[in-house]
Amino acid sequence: MKVLVVDDDEKILKVLTAYLEKEGYAVITAKDGWEAVDKARQLGPDIVLLDVMLPSLDGWGVCKEIRRTSDVPIIMLTARDAETDRIIGLELGADDYVVKPFSPKEVIARMRAIFRRLQPSSRREGERVLKVGDIVLNPSSRSLTVAGVPVELTPTEYKVLELFLSHPGQVFSRLQLIEKVQGYAFEGYERTVDSHIKNLRKKLGVSPDEPHYIKTIYGVGYKLAGEEHA
Repeated sequence: MKVLVVDDDEKILKVLTAYLEKEGYAVITAKDGWEAVDKARQLGPDIVLLDVMLPSLDGWGVCKEIRRTSDVPIIMLTARDAETDRIIGLELGADDYVVKPFSPKEVIARMRAIFRRLQPSSRREGERVLKVGDIVLNPSSRSLTVAGVPVELTPTEYKVLELFLSHPGQVFSRLQLIEKVQGYAFEGYERTVDSHIKNLRKKLGVSPDEPHYIKTIYGVGYKLAGEEHA
């Protein structure tokens, strides 16, 4: 599998490259934003490790450009630990983030968690289609249509929507969503699920300010409104 590592710090590039290659990944590197966009489009990596602070185009801009044409998983690498800075990346379509300084082993663990979410389970073949209103999710092909129109989802968005569609009407707290979708959670991280919900609401074709399907249960979390159909 190919990993695109984007960082203008030569030391970080060398360390991550060494660890990733040791784990059997093919590594592509880029040191500035537009170089990263070009390589993502031309070389088709399986995942992108993306620093925020980059020359020519920052990581948020790179994430936005990649998302125009691809749903490749993106993990943001950021020295900014303010929650608002992390949320920006998630709202632009990133799947996860790691705050610097980080352990390369943690980065690889986050990558593996995303790849596990992408793996079709043995029960997917022949698994029934999930439907609520105009939303139709086919787990066997990992495809989504809304009112008959195909919609692309990031891996995290897919898992969140699949969870909701499998349990229509059930209320999930932010922490429950993160634990069920990411496979891990830690204090403070659960608030970032709001960004994924906001993105999902946009993709489901309704205004995030006037949600139709994913309802906010104030003080608790979120639930999917409507009845499920086979």
